[in-house]
Amino acid sequence: MQTSETAALPQVFVERMRKLLGPEAEALFAALQANPVTGLRVNTLKLSSKRFAEISPWPLKPVPWCPAGFVLSTDAQAGKHPFHAVGLYYLQEPSAMAVAEALAPQAGELVLDLAAAPGGKAGHLSALMNNQSVIVANEVNRARARALTQNLERLGVRKAVITNEKPRRLARAWGAIFDRVLLDAPCSGEGLFRKSADALEMWSENNVLACAKRQDSLLDEAAALLRPGGVLVYSTCTFAPEENEQVIAAFLDRHPDFVLQSIDLAGVAPGRPDWLAAGVQKPALTKTVRLWPQLIAGEGHFIAKLQHRGEPDANIRPELSNNGFKPVSGQLKTLWQRLVKTTLSADPAQGRQLTTFGEQLYALPKTPHLSGLRTMRAGLWLATIKKDRLIPSHSLALALKANEIDREKTLELSPNDPRLKQYLQGHPLDDKGEDGWLLITVAGFPIGWGRRAKSIIKNAYPKGLRLA
Repeated sequence: MQTSETAALPQVFVERMRKLLGPEAEALFAALQANPVTGLRVNTLKLSSKRFAEISPWPLKPVPWCPAGFVLSTDAQAGKHPFHAVGLYYLQEPSAMAVAEALAPQAGELVLDLAAAPGGKAGHLSALMNNQSVIVANEVNRARARALTQNLERLGVRKAVITNEKPRRLARAWGAIFDRVLLDAPCSGEGLFRKSADALEMWSENNVLACAKRQDSLLDEAAALLRPGGVLVYSTCTFAPEENEQVIAAFLDRHPDFVLQSIDLAGVAPGRPDWLAAGVQKPALTKTVRLWPQLIAGEGHFIAKLQHRGEPDANIRPELSNNGFKPVSGQLKTLWQRLVKTTLSADPAQGRQLTTFGEQLYALPKTPHLSGLRTMRAGLWLATIKKDRLIPSHSLALALKANEIDREKTLELSPNDPRLKQYLQGHPLDDKGEDGWLLITVAGFPIGWGRRAKSIIKNAYPKGLRLA
């Protein structure tokens, strides 16, 4: 039966959910007709949630399962505010914030986000580790991998290795080396129906089954990358039990060396083992969690946390190295040291090997070997090499910490200063002072570079990011 709450939904989907949820289905359908929820996760690599709340232009409502997460009013337009360009927050659907919180990585661990684009969860994981650990963020789609790179750059992530590979190639190249692995699996997207017209248009039962088959394969590949004792989190943004509880039940049958762990997050509902095929008994699936849009301020999500039963073996820790990347010449090192001395108050590459990718200078963390793998970025891009000089990168500006910024070589602009809009549009600025590179800052946080000459600041804001 069609109602006003179900008219825009696929009829087969409506019938499926009525069968699964019974009378509760009508509340779900009503929620899927409501406006989607806008979420903001404070980037704690740059400031605390408390500090952001003090300078926020909008009222903030806390997300129960994420200390750095907040719900915004739908008319906030937070993506257009300068604080977004600075990287003080990431606009993220609130339910999606629960995934990184469930994985709960610790500083010093080696972490893999296997399907990382557009970068919200990878940035969240880096923030939870306070930029102290390497995170490998992989994305098989090249265009989406570029978006992933830009988002991690904006958030100031320093120790990311961004790869553009099929998961099975990573499994063959590295084997079981990661302490924690996240698989936010491609899915039928039922949980995003009120946000995504594409998800609505593409939905079918056949697509649900096709996604489940692919998820089985991806989950096996994710498990092959996890070391004994490690933790694997699987998540989707769909309601379909075929892609959720059923995938986990089949995985546990194939991998008896894994066990489900409880997920202790406020606001979540338990998984539904009662939705498995008749005769299948997996009561432990109540340790998985679901986030329902009719129950919480967020979209639909499913999360399972799996731990390898094996004991961690210090002898099989991955050998992290600089992967044969050549250290830079003494001349190039001198150019970098000169740039630091004349522009910054401390060296953000201190203790890390300098290397080059083409004409770009990088500070390289120690990583798993990258030979033969398509790698888009490894570490922090510091500068571009131009003959006998260096041009500091936008990535460097956004990654700088407070103690690395020379406040005498900055131009501070308030969010409402008309000169800030001019800067973001790519125009030069008038400002007297010492010639040379300087940081443009907003609320004390770098937003990009300029180069002053004779009281004119030449604009170095990337052309691809400039406002129309």
